[in-house]
Amino acid sequence: MSDNIAYIPIFFVVFLFSLSFHEAAHAWTAERFGDSTGRYMGRITLNPIPHIDIFGTIIFPLVGLLTGGMMFGWAKPVPVNTLQMRDRKLGDICTSAAGPLSNAILAIIFFTLAKLVAHNSTVVVDTLGSLAVPVYLMLRIGLSLNIVLMIFNLLPIPPLDGSHVLQNLLPDGAAEAYERLRPYGFILMIGLLMTGVFSKIISPITGFVEGLL
Repeated sequence: MSDNIAYIPIFFVVFLFSLSFHEAAHAWTAERFGDSTGRYMGRITLNPIPHIDIFGTIIFPLVGLLTGGMMFGWAKPVPVNTLQMRDRKLGDICTSAAGPLSNAILAIIFFTLAKLVAHNSTVVVDTLGSLAVPVYLMLRIGLSLNIVLMIFNLLPIPPLDGSHVLQNLLPDGAAEAYERLRPYGFILMIGLLMTGVFSKIISPITGFVEGLL
């Protein structure tokens, strides 16, 4: 428990930054296609406050950290109005994909920095002193967390980003049938987390990246 408590501040700094980057990417991309709703709502920002969902951003991950369970959560979704987009289907696909893509970019950045630190550990320790270990831990957390966020949001389960991409690619009839899953999406997501299915999906990928690191 004490280890988890010491870990919490570092986790939440990276977590809030990663979620803010993810949501800001949605809002920024939507504006590129003509929908400025996200900008009017103050969501094109790395300030975490407009993006915080009390349960998903604070309570759920905090409980996971303190109990040793799944350390995961979500931010307040960015409102998107596809009716304002010049190309509704393409705009929705790109806006939805922007979130996971932003996490992929962050994962690459965190990986590169962690690799540099690992290969120059003596210089880093001499420069940062006692901060060297927390900094390296922050980079490792950022890498793992953004891989998890990227893959989770790509799952084709409503209302995750992957579901918007898939629904826009389906024929009209299939898209309408797929839409009927939306009321059950949250239950499906929790089921994947609680049954360990998501862990089985993510573990080989994070293990591979950790091996590269």
